[in-house]
Amino acid sequence: MHGPIPPHRFFPYLTWTEIEAMPHRDQVVIVQPMGAIEQHGPHLPLVVDSAIATTVLGHALARLDETIPAYSLPPLYYGKSNEHWHFPGTITLSAETLLRVITEVAESLYRAGFRKLVLLNAHGGQPQVLEIVARDLHLAYPDLMVFPLFVWAVPNAAVDLLPPQELELGIHAGDAETSLMLSILPDQVRMDKAQAEFPQNLPTNTWLTMEGALPFAWVTQDLSQSGVLGDPTVATAAKGDQLLESLVQGWVTVLGDIHRFQQPHA
Repeated sequence: MHGPIPPHRFFPYLTWTEIEAMPHRDQVVIVQPMGAIEQHGPHLPLVVDSAIATTVLGHALARLDETIPAYSLPPLYYGKSNEHWHFPGTITLSAETLLRVITEVAESLYRAGFRKLVLLNAHGGQPQVLEIVARDLHLAYPDLMVFPLFVWAVPNAAVDLLPPQELELGIHAGDAETSLMLSILPDQVRMDKAQAEFPQNLPTNTWLTMEGALPFAWVTQDLSQSGVLGDPTVATAAKGDQLLESLVQGWVTVLGDIHRFQQPHA
């Protein structure tokens, strides 16, 4: 049941009596890995984001100092993926449903005495939802510390491994995600079906961009016929190994930072 999560760090394997007897629960780090079940082109399975979040977290927890109490909840496989719903197989929650699910999970943990919750997300379509629910939870429970974090936000090897076009526009099922999947779930990657596709007809001579400080709203169907945004044809397991190692190193550091974190007070 625990997958890549070390079994002694897997929250569902605990008993209620073990949780009741756990010292300093307010300093225990609880992590909710989050992804999606959504199309990733013809060459990658629907599980990409969920697999990345859970694998990176699992490896980080395995390396984390054993004196740091940290546990992973079961992965939340479904997310807000309606930008991909024109492609068969995508399963999406509404923003309202996702907000409610996270809120009720957090409230359950709060009742059990936990005060540090990490939302470790690997799906690019829902960071804003997680930021909203994190703020609302902290307003409702001022001593609850919630961290809405994106798995790719830590320093990682992508900047050294990918060309500029891929770094800017290869945001879905491109080189980075495909290389990572070749590293962690190679049997589920269909490289013979990989095809490169970058968004066409983007606005020029403007500050407006697909992603960034001044974005416009889009769905994947606007930008791609295959569901791919990037070039997966150049992906390799070797690059995936380097990406995974750099992400894991980053998250070991961040989990330690969260364990030491105390909410600022004016």
